[in-house]
This record gives sequence, structure tokens and C-alpha cells, in this order.
Amino acid sequence: MIDDESHRQPIRYHPLEIVLATRNKKKVEEIRRMFTGIRVTFLDLNAFPDSPECEENGETFADNADLKARAIAAHTLRYALADDSGLVVEALGGAPGIHSARFAGPGASDEQNLQLLLRNLKENTGSDRKARFECVLSLCDPQGHIERFSGVVNGDIVAEPRGANGFGYDPVFVPEGERETFAEMPAWRKDQISHRGRALSALAQTLSRRWSS
Repeated sequence: MIDDESHRQPIRYHPLEIVLATRNKKKVEEIRRMFTGIRVTFLDLNAFPDSPECEENGETFADNADLKARAIAAHTLRYALADDSGLVVEALGGAPGIHSARFAGPGASDEQNLQLLLRNLKENTGSDRKARFECVLSLCDPQGHIERFSGVVNGDIVAEPRGANGFGYDPVFVPEGERETFAEMPAWRKDQISHRGRALSALAQTLSRRWSS
């Protein structure tokens, strides 16, 4: 009997360039880290210094991700990947939501945003500190066609920042079923369970299937 395995052609992954529609260095590092071992080359906007600034004026994470991905794909004539993500706090009516990066105002630092969040939740305890991180990734081809990948992780906001890893609201967010904040976790653990990690995992599976032969 012939062993079919011996006659199969090895899978070859074709290199693919994707421009990341962000200037956030930590976000770029996180995305690249998730694709270790997959033949995708990620370029950041430093390779395209004349890239347009896209106003994030959508009403949802998906709207904003689409806007950024389309703008960069059209400018670079390459595939572009944009994400829009943020923290949704039930007791704050969904805030900071799509305004997570500028919660404390235009140009606000991570620390300023985080401290404003904690001040707003100062009187809240227990279930009143429930929150979730949401992420939407939009992959746009040079013709403007978009595919979306999403991820969500539920958790709680702690009273004081803990940990030195991560960025944004990571020091105050403890995922459901965990004891550490995202900022206390090693990078590999956060990648496994984070909102962006889940969305990127779905994207990685799609790219692996599509660009293999």
C-alpha cells in the first residue's frame, strides 16, 4: 500500500507584506510577536512617512478600523491592517469605548487616561467595576475590499495600577478567571487571552490557509 504522506508536496508559505496602520510602537511589537513563525512581513508607517492621518470619526470600533485600513491601503497600494480597540466599562455607559486613546482629551498620555478612568470609578465596587476589552481588525486589500476579525475579553477594573508590562489600561484590567492584570502578565500569556490576541489568532489562521500552496 502506498503511503500518501510520502507523495505530498511540502506546504510553502508565500511572503506577504502588510502595512500596519498605526504609529503605536507597542502595538506594532505586539502584532509582530503574534506572527512569529508565519511568513508575513509587517511594515509600519515609518516606512511610509507621507502616509495620511486618518480621522477616527466612526461610531464603532469597526468603523474606525475600516477607515484607517482603507486610507493606508489606498496610499501604499499594499494590504493594510488597522485595528481599533478599547475598554468598555458598563458603569460608565460604555465609556471610554471608541475614545479610549483620548479619554482624557486629545494628546492625552496613557497615564492620564488611566487616572481619569480610576477617578470616575472611585465610588464603584464589585460588579460595578465590570469591563471588557474589544478589538476589531480590518484587513484591506489594494482594491479596497475589507475583511474583519474581532476579539473580546471580559474582566474587572482594579482600584490601583499593577504591573509594568503592556500599555494603555493594561495595569488596571484583570481578565475574567485571572488574578493578574494584563500589565503583570508575561507577554506570551497576555497574547493567549487578550482581545487583540484573539483577533490576531483568527487573522493568522486565515492568512496561513490563503497564502499556502
